[in-house]
Amino acid sequence: MTGKRFQAETLDQESIHRLSEWAKLARGDILKMTTLAGSGHPGGSMSSIDFYLVLYSYANIDPRNPDDPDRDRIVISHGHTSPGVYAALGRTGFFPIEMAITNFRKAGSPFEGHVEKTIPGLEWNTGNLGQGLSAGCGLALGAKILKKDFHVFVAMGCGEQQKGQISEARRFAIKYGLDNLTAIIDYNNRQISGVTEEIMPQNIYKNYESDGWKVLEIDGHQYQQIYGALRASIYSRTPTAILAHTVMGKGVSFMEGKEEYHGRALNGEEYKKAIQELGLEDDLESYRQKRETNAIPFEGRKGKKRSFPIQTGGPKDYGKEQRMDNRSAFGNALVDLAKTNLHQDGFLPIVVFDCDLASSTKTNAFAKQFPNYFFQGGIQEHHTATLSGAISTLGFVSFFADFGVFGVDETYNQHRLNDINETNLKLICTHNGLDVGEDGKTHQCIDYIGLMRNLFGYRIIVPADPNQTDRVIRYVTQAEGNFLVAMGRSPTPILLNEDGVPCFAAPYEFQYGKADLIRPGKDAAVITNGGMVFRAIQAWQKLKEKGVEVQILNLSCVTDLDKEAILKAAHTGRVITYEDHHAQTGLGSLVAGVIAEHGIPARLRRMGITQYGSSGKPEDLYRMQRLDVDSLVRVVLEEVEGI
Repeated sequence: MTGKRFQAETLDQESIHRLSEWAKLARGDILKMTTLAGSGHPGGSMSSIDFYLVLYSYANIDPRNPDDPDRDRIVISHGHTSPGVYAALGRTGFFPIEMAITNFRKAGSPFEGHVEKTIPGLEWNTGNLGQGLSAGCGLALGAKILKKDFHVFVAMGCGEQQKGQISEARRFAIKYGLDNLTAIIDYNNRQISGVTEEIMPQNIYKNYESDGWKVLEIDGHQYQQIYGALRASIYSRTPTAILAHTVMGKGVSFMEGKEEYHGRALNGEEYKKAIQELGLEDDLESYRQKRETNAIPFEGRKGKKRSFPIQTGGPKDYGKEQRMDNRSAFGNALVDLAKTNLHQDGFLPIVVFDCDLASSTKTNAFAKQFPNYFFQGGIQEHHTATLSGAISTLGFVSFFADFGVFGVDETYNQHRLNDINETNLKLICTHNGLDVGEDGKTHQCIDYIGLMRNLFGYRIIVPADPNQTDRVIRYVTQAEGNFLVAMGRSPTPILLNEDGVPCFAAPYEFQYGKADLIRPGKDAAVITNGGMVFRAIQAWQKLKEKGVEVQILNLSCVTDLDKEAILKAAHTGRVITYEDHHAQTGLGSLVAGVIAEHGIPARLRRMGITQYGSSGKPEDLYRMQRLDVDSLVRVVLEEVEGI
């Protein structure tokens, strides 16, 4: 049945009978899993199980080779229906069903409460509703670029359709002609709080149709209709949405149509009644004993990361007379990397995503020269964040460029899920801090370090000038994993050493996790990064004229800290952190943690943003928050001389 995608025109009676028998067993599996675990979502699992069985039986995916690069991709967006998904996968041969029943929601087991791609047959860890279709768009777009034949199926819930990100994904799919994308929606008309249309009225059919999708309506419990609709979607010239009308809790009379079973496991009495009605063996106690003794362990699949090889090319040096913004250095590096990695057949392993800001984020040059690898998401940041992460799982180096308030603050949840999915996304955020200036407080992202440090797999780099930015971009392009590279809006001078030579031009090489000593000093240390470094150098010169020797340390890597450099700075006895970021959640708190953990007897002053900024010239805003050069000089003197 597997290996060829919906080959037969219709299902024969033998196949329908087999699916029907599997479905009865799978409904029992769902109830056993959730009852044994004492939690879970049986209702939606039982309404979705019929089309799950058809999908995993007839899509081009082989349980004997679930990582085949040419396989169809199945994304489960309403991830809480994991009991149904595990039951379908077990019954179609991806693993022994006993493993899922025994280990569901058990600590340390890959059979988690929401679907995880450590289970063969799954492609994306979900749970936060509304993101699955965007992930599906990323996989479908990747298939187009790679000229692969695989089809992407996204299973979704009906209540989930209330999420705005889904409308963003619908429009993107039409714009880029993703006819290899099918959404099938479990339309059971129930969600946690009651009847879906009463919780939030919506016209799902018209929503998809008005955006240009082909829409099919079926009985989601009739196998011939499910099969026929899925098969028709494969031959459609547009993305297809299938509204599968189902019944919550289908198969057990007292559960049917009742939202209370959306997220509640059956109690012992209800379970026995349901199993008896299904005509299945009650072997729950046997599974309970196996669960308690860990008799049927399952580690899950160990996914193999695959990324296309990347050449970083030669770094670009900017001369000491130049003054430019870091974002322009990013744009220049991006184009150079594309030219370096363009294959003879025209293939490029780099893709770039933008949200209507290309001229500001400086991705416009790449867009002009490599239009087939540049994708304009419009003002749809949530979708673009998920999409750009998902496509990277196919081997691409994916860049998502945006302003800080949109690329970080607005899309934190999407990046959290990218992180959980171990994507290979390079998030380049320009326009951070008070340096944004006249756009005012709504656009001054002052919390990006504090936010993104919460994500275990994201690494954050804040380059100090165009030369360092160039090298940072080349580094993150070839380094596996998620990175945030943050920069300001304004031009900055090329940083020079005491001899007047650019600090970060050749022969300098960026080393991730290593701080840069910009100026030596014994009386105090200023630890800073980004656009504040050149201001710290100006303060250093003024302090030198007053006979005060202050060390300037550029701490560009704020996730993997150079603790040795911080401790050396702390041995001056006085440390001042100086940042264009929230004073409580950025460099200051990080440096404080290192000093405290190592018991260094040093004074620490944290200079950073203490309130939302105003609208005005950056220098005026820094002065208002006592972050200008003269304020830094004054703070250092207070610490050194006790003034």
